[in-house]
This record gives sequence, C-alpha cells and structure tokens, in this order.
Amino acid sequence: MPPEPEPSSLWRNRDFTVFWLGQALSVLGGSISYLALPLLVLEATGSLVQMGLVTVVIGATGIGTGLFAGYVVDRADRRRLMIACDLGRAVLLGAVPFIWLAGPRMWVLYVLTALVTALKTFFDVAYVTAVANLVSAEQLAAANARLMGTFAVGTLCGPALAGLLTAWVGGDWALGVDGATFLVSAASLCRVSFGRRDRAAGTGPGAHEGTGGGGGAGRLREMFAVGFRFLWAHPLLRPLTVLLTLLTFVTMGATDLLLYRVTHELGGDATVAGSVIAVSGLGVVGAAAAAGRLRRRFGFGVCWLGAAALIGLAVAGIGLSRSTAVTAVLAAVFMFGMTLGGVCSMTMRQEVTPDPLLGRVTSAFWTVHNASGPVGAAVLTVLAARWGVPAVSVAGGAFCLFIVAAGLLTPLRRRQAPGGPAAVARAAVAGGAATGHGGGSGRGLHGPVGAEGSGGAGAADGPGGPGGSHGPDGPDAPDGPDRPGGPVSRPRRPRRR
Repeated sequence: MPPEPEPSSLWRNRDFTVFWLGQALSVLGGSISYLALPLLVLEATGSLVQMGLVTVVIGATGIGTGLFAGYVVDRADRRRLMIACDLGRAVLLGAVPFIWLAGPRMWVLYVLTALVTALKTFFDVAYVTAVANLVSAEQLAAANARLMGTFAVGTLCGPALAGLLTAWVGGDWALGVDGATFLVSAASLCRVSFGRRDRAAGTGPGAHEGTGGGGGAGRLREMFAVGFRFLWAHPLLRPLTVLLTLLTFVTMGATDLLLYRVTHELGGDATVAGSVIAVSGLGVVGAAAAAGRLRRRFGFGVCWLGAAALIGLAVAGIGLSRSTAVTAVLAAVFMFGMTLGGVCSMTMRQEVTPDPLLGRVTSAFWTVHNASGPVGAAVLTVLAARWGVPAVSVAGGAFCLFIVAAGLLTPLRRRQAPGGPAAVARAAVAGGAATGHGGGSGRGLHGPVGAEGSGGAGAADGPGGPGGSHGPDGPDAPDGPDRPGGPVSRPRRPRRR
C-alpha cells in the first residue's frame, strides 16, 4: 500500500485558521456550561431525576430540530446561519443570571435549554459542512484533529474554571460567561469565507436531489428521508448508525451519573467535580493526537469498535470505583473513546458524502442515533435514583460491550469496505428517484464541544456535547487508511488561495 501523501500545512489556510481560533474560546465557554448547567439544577433541586430531565430536554430538542436542520443548512448561507445561532445563544445564556436574580425558575431553565439546544443543532450541522468546505479533502483529518485538540484544551481548563465559578458566583453566572464566548465565535465567523459550492449555483451534482413532491408533507419527508436513504445505502454508515443509536442510550446519561456519583456518593463538591471533568480532558488530548495515526494504522472499523469497548469499560469502572482519583482516570478513558470514535466517524462521513447532501446526511445521522439518548438518560437516572449509580453503571458498561460484540458481525470489522463513495452516491440518488423524491444526479460538532460521538459527555461530533461543535465523525477511504488504488476517489475542490 503506498504511503498517504502529506497534506499541505493548515497554517496557510487563513479561513480555517480564523475559524479555528474563534471556536477555541467558544469551546472553553461550552466546557463551562457542560458542568455548570447540571450543577445549577442540582443546586436548585437536589434531584438526580431533575438533572436527568434537563438531559432529556436537550436530547429531545436535538432530535426534533435534527429532522429539518440538514434541509435548512443545505439551502441557507451557512456562515450567516452559524452567526445567527451564536448570537441567539449569547442572548439566551446571558439572560440566565438576570432571571435567576428573582430566584430559581426551573421551567424557565427548561425553555432556555430547549432553545439553546435547537440553535446548537443548526450550528453543529453547519459546522460539519463548514469544515469540509474550508479545507481540502487531504486536510480533513488534520483539520478535525486540530479542532478536537482545541476541544481537549477546553475540556481541561473549562470544567475546572466552571467549578470555581460555580462555587464562587453560582452556576447561573457561569452560564452567562458561556454566553459571552458565543459573541467571540460570531465575530470570527464574520471574517471567514466558506467558498462557493456547486450547489449554491444550482448546477452542481445533487443540487436538485430530493426536491420533488411538493406540499408540506412531501417537503418534511425530504428533509429527513434524503439523508437517511444515503445512510442506509452505505455499507458502513448503516451499521454505524444502528450501533451508535444503541450506544447513545448509555452515553447521553453517563455524565449525569458521573457528576452525581462524585458529588453525592463520593462526597465531592463543585470544585472536585470540575477537577474530575478537567482530568477527563486528558483523554480528549490523547485521542485528538492519536486519532489520525490510529486510523491509518488500523482502519476505521477497528478504531471505532475499540473506542466503544473503552467507553463500556470506563462506564462500568466508574460505577465500581470508590476513589475520586480513579474515577477521574476512568472519565479520561471514557473521553478518549468518545473522541477517537467521533473523529474517525465524522471524517469518514465527510469523505464519502456529496457536499450538496452533507447537511441532510449529518442531520439524519445525528437525529437517528440521538433518538435513544433522551430515553436512555431518563431510564438511567431514574434507575440510579432507585438502585444507585454503581449497579446502573455496571449494567450500562456491559451493554456497551454487547454493542462491540454485535459490531464484529457487521462490515465494521473489515479493514476495507465494499464499494466506494461514487457507488454509494449513485445508489442514494437512485433511491430518491425510485421513491418519488425527485431526480438529480451524483453526489457536509462536541464540543468541537460535542460535535460524532454518542451524545452526552462531549462527543467529537454530534449535538450532545457541551456547547460547541459535535463537533466535530480519519482521513481517507470510508473503511480504512487508503483504498488499494490510492487516495479516496472524491471530487476535488479547487484549492483556495
């Protein structure tokens, strides 16, 4: 197998550099909210179930918004949409400390959480498509790894800062600080150009794919079905979506269990909880640094299944550990698995998906695999309140290992996957024509704070992370480092100057 060519330096890409620097501070703020929000709920109610209910609101809103977020992203000016989402979140989160002056208002917090999550879902879908338009195909893995590295720094510093802020001025003002960071993100996006896409001119491949069937019902069906058809036609995205849906049942509520375990069962306070989450950021640092090399060495399937196995072992271990220090180490293992799986799966999806469909495919992917998250978070927190975190965590870890075993029976176990992106694109488009969703030919976030992980504890790609992109889902062919004939066969974008 010929060695993969070295991509040109990302430092020469001005637009990506400005984008990356702007997201860095936003990631720090998102990491603050990641801890401050559940601690604010615990402070106001003292209830694990209430904390789980906030997670359910986040998950359910993400799913509902995800049904049409991809449709909007693929037809809107992505940069302006992202700026609007940042400004909206700045206003909503900035209002929390002033609302809290009149005393805790949980129903207001639920409403604000739902609105912020809806805006975050739009931003995260656009984020994934933006990265694919800011860098060349050869730079995607390096770009995602750098964004995840930035996320790692945020997860190291943000939670510790959140713990101090929460203990000092309260969780409400910590959320207000996060709101201010979105203003910085919006300002940086004003200085970035995502470039012109073929679809923008209405002439590129897939520009009119799935636009048939007028009427509200047909349009709503298109918003989700076009992306879902592409997922189901792909030999790797199909089993990945199914397995990640099962995994999200456990991981979306895992952070609630961790925080409750540390603060109530192990006797820690907000500062200790912040320190544990900060240590978990070491796992993100390690995975961000190693993801590209691991993907090239072992292929996508081995990396993703290995990441899921690490997640399962960590979840079970957190339930069994009676030491805060050991729990922090296991939290780092958990985040290593989440980040490794997220970087690999998001980059693979960016590589194999036609740009005009990337928003809808990303939206469908997140909507489907996050559908189980709110249910899982509710079930896990209710069971943990009744039976304790240790028993529920061990059961959840065992379920994750069952998912890994099931994955070994799918094409994910292979180093090379059948078919290529061109064949999959043709299959997806043919499916669209056959089902009456229009013709068309041919061929798009953590956080990164939340950008393909399996929701919850700050995945690498997906709407379930603390507040930045999903998020960022190595580098090449859909199934491994390189296909035998050389680099993945994807239409090249003109090099940006």
